[in-house]
Amino acid sequence: MTSWSAWSSAWGWMRSQLWVRIKGRTGAGDIIAGVCYRPPDQGDRADEAFYRQIGAASHSQALVLMGDFNHPDICWRDNAAERKQSRKFLECVNDNFLLQVIEEPTRRGAVLDLILTNKEGLVGDVKLKGSLGCSDHEMVEFRTLRAARRACSKLTTLDFSRADFGLFRDLLSRIPWDKALEGRGAQESWLIFKGHLLQAQQRCIPTKRKSSKNTKRPPWMNEELLGKVKQKTEAYRR
Repeated sequence: MTSWSAWSSAWGWMRSQLWVRIKGRTGAGDIIAGVCYRPPDQGDRADEAFYRQIGAASHSQALVLMGDFNHPDICWRDNAAERKQSRKFLECVNDNFLLQVIEEPTRRGAVLDLILTNKEGLVGDVKLKGSLGCSDHEMVEFRTLRAARRACSKLTTLDFSRADFGLFRDLLSRIPWDKALEGRGAQESWLIFKGHLLQAQQRCIPTKRKSSKNTKRPPWMNEELLGKVKQKTEAYRR
């Protein structure tokens, strides 16, 4: 049987978190599992401390982090958000090459409850099971798959090597931007621009299945870009 033990660290001051190490069988490796609740009014300082925790945990062999993160404005399909704090969280997720596996709303049309993992195929059979008692959140049921799956990846990414950038530029140049954005505020202008950009992207940039090799990194992340990400992270911490 798998044994559980507390993951000892200096992170205990964050009251709404629990971290455990799931002991694996010989040769199977351990899984670091975290459960957290992030209050909607949490300040930047607490957020930054939490992001450092996520960064440290993401270096484990297998990580599953779940909980209510309270970022209702994040669009996980487009990897975009309206609020500054939500964009910072997305940046943390991307910088640490984490996968977010919840696809359906968990509370009033918003994806508040998330499951993050650093290993493709580690989390599967994700289901929403309705609310429990007086809670207005959906219960999330999933399985942690101890044996690494070698099945074909279901994740897709943009294949820029086959993109038609000439058509992409042409489509965007046809839009009368002055008229389209006239009298619009910054947020509304951004949504209009993003809509046209995604439409052009869909027509001009094909997708491909993500390789199951080195699944902690996106396929476009080479050593040069990885070095730039590390430089940015180090500069931000100074």
